[in-house]
Amino acid sequence: MKVGKMKTEIRIDVQDIDHLGIIAGIIDDIGIVEIIDKELGSHPQEKVSAGQVVKAMIINCMGFLTAPLYLFSEFFSGKATEHLIGEGIKAEYLNDSRLGRVLEQLYEYGVSLLFIKIAYVMVERFGIKIPSGHMDGTSLSVQGKYIKSEEKEGEEEAVPIKITHGYSRDHRGDLKQFTLSLLTTGEEGLPLFMQVGDGNKLDSQAFPEMIKDFQAQWQGEKVDLLVMDSAFFNKKNLINFQEGINWISRVPLTIKAAQELTKTLLPEQFTQSNIQQNYRFCTVCSEYARVKQQWVVVESEQRKQADLITLSKHIEQSFTLKNKSLLNLEKKEFACEPDAISAAKDFEKNLNYHSLTELNIVAKPHYQRKGRPRPEDQVSHYTYHIQANLIEDESVIQTCRNQAGRFILATNLLDETKLTADLILQEYKAQQTTERGFRFIKDPLFFASRVFLKSPKRIMALAMIMTLALMVYSLGQLQLRQALEKANSTLPNQKGKPTARPTLRWILQCFQSVHLVFVNGVKSSIQLTHKQNLILPFLGSSSQQYYFLS
Repeated sequence: MKVGKMKTEIRIDVQDIDHLGIIAGIIDDIGIVEIIDKELGSHPQEKVSAGQVVKAMIINCMGFLTAPLYLFSEFFSGKATEHLIGEGIKAEYLNDSRLGRVLEQLYEYGVSLLFIKIAYVMVERFGIKIPSGHMDGTSLSVQGKYIKSEEKEGEEEAVPIKITHGYSRDHRGDLKQFTLSLLTTGEEGLPLFMQVGDGNKLDSQAFPEMIKDFQAQWQGEKVDLLVMDSAFFNKKNLINFQEGINWISRVPLTIKAAQELTKTLLPEQFTQSNIQQNYRFCTVCSEYARVKQQWVVVESEQRKQADLITLSKHIEQSFTLKNKSLLNLEKKEFACEPDAISAAKDFEKNLNYHSLTELNIVAKPHYQRKGRPRPEDQVSHYTYHIQANLIEDESVIQTCRNQAGRFILATNLLDETKLTADLILQEYKAQQTTERGFRFIKDPLFFASRVFLKSPKRIMALAMIMTLALMVYSLGQLQLRQALEKANSTLPNQKGKPTARPTLRWILQCFQSVHLVFVNGVKSSIQLTHKQNLILPFLGSSSQQYYFLS
């Protein structure tokens, strides 16, 4: 009997990791899974905990796919699910039923309360300083029918928010929506607090509620300064918050006092910014709403030039429109001269940039007999007609030119030595970080811009998941840039040029096509490119562990 070597069958399985190991590592660094499992509890029969489901949802949100959550389980098909989520976790465990139950658990606990607990741990764990917080709101569109608050869904209680039509920042007035308000840190844009509201809720209503709830629930060091847009600035809010918080807010130019101030200040009353080129300031005291404030009138040279171009277009368009209306007015007959004069005055009141000149009321005789009148024909009556020309009103236009490029920032901090005009503008410009956060949440590369879930409760929970994804992204980007700064090093950007401030989005894109190879069910190897090996040392240790098996 010929004895030969027995052939051993080798089973090779290749699963995708891509950039998801970076995301999983940041989630681990924050401790999101442990916090959620501690707060929501667990059941011995659960194959996957609530915290692990949330981790999977965040990874799904940032998977660079526009697949909505109703394709949740399909997303993890072919992914290294057990490697990324936890030992023993299979893709089939992450099904729609489990997802729905966890979303409802999150709602029942309180999405804002749970989020702020996670944010507090993040701030404490990473020693993040919060000299100021930035507050803003947006709307997110949804598809499908939703039960109104006053209605019942079977035997369930009334839904917590109204999914309804309202002012859409996305210009999708055809879709119903809900609102999302965020409070973030300054330059980093780390979200500290979030609230979901009715689709027709205004920021002017949401901001006061959010301030009070944040102050009641935040356990960390007090946030010394809150920065908000003009939605905060109304008499009711100013009176209610004249004490207890320090704030900076843009003053809406719909307020008469603000309009007059921006129009009447002379160029020589402004001083040049010390640290920001092309900005000039004029600081005045105000007691609007009987609350003492410091108003900083800001003049931006760049914005001024843009406003002047727009003003010229408006003047030209106004002349074309009003001149056409004047020609029609000149054709109109009036029974007496006072009526014609009155009509001319009413017309002039509606002129924005022009005035009437060479105004003349012409009397036109009428005769009983038609045709050319004979010398002996008697005038039966007169009609009166307006004749005039339009000219530019230089005083009005000059006032508009003075106002170009100007806006007002207000604060209840009155000591200019502690909060200078430069610092006030700097803090307000950092408001862009919150706006970038909203763009992140709505970006279809990270998540579908329209929500497809059919329960308002689940939508509230999903909004928290999306904001957690923003937290993970913002913290990961901050850690990356801090590591590069500490090492005095750079990484190549999209164009191959060195940068010390790469976006995490670009770094994630560099980790496409990373695979975990299993040989006979045992993790064997992960092949990384030179660029990926160059990047990994600047990522957190938890992220590195997902790419190094040793």
